[in-house]
Amino acid sequence: MAEHTSSSITIEAAPAEVMGVIADFTRYPEWTGEVKEAEVLSKDAEGRAEQVRLVLDAGAIKDDHTLKYTWDGAHKVSWSLVKSQMLRSLDGSYSLAGAPGGHTEVTYQLTVDVKIPMLGMIKRKAEKVIIDRALAGLKKRVESGAAGAEKA
Repeated sequence: MAEHTSSSITIEAAPAEVMGVIADFTRYPEWTGEVKEAEVLSKDAEGRAEQVRLVLDAGAIKDDHTLKYTWDGAHKVSWSLVKSQMLRSLDGSYSLAGAPGGHTEVTYQLTVDVKIPMLGMIKRKAEKVIIDRALAGLKKRVESGAAGAEKA
């Protein structure tokens, strides 16, 4: 299995509020930057997204892919690649843990394998940039109060 890249951030909100933003895929284009479109294709028995189609534009990397999500209680969600134009695999997760003061420690883990040849060092750097941008965007979105806005 390929090595993964991970990073963590503390968000000034309860885990349920943070997970609410993570689970609201249709609103990703409003705060993620790289996600231009997000469409929930199927939901599980509890109404949570099971398969999601995402259209990405991250400069040199443009892709239209579908991810399968697995929910582990209210504090972890993992995903894996179903289909993609540019990627061979994409596995990741958000893990949430309560922190002092009603805050949440969010850890984002990601492993990406592209169909085109790429040096491992460059791939890790790209993963790190994706993770850092996602965590910063998530923190800003949750802490701005936009999470409480009307959901689709």
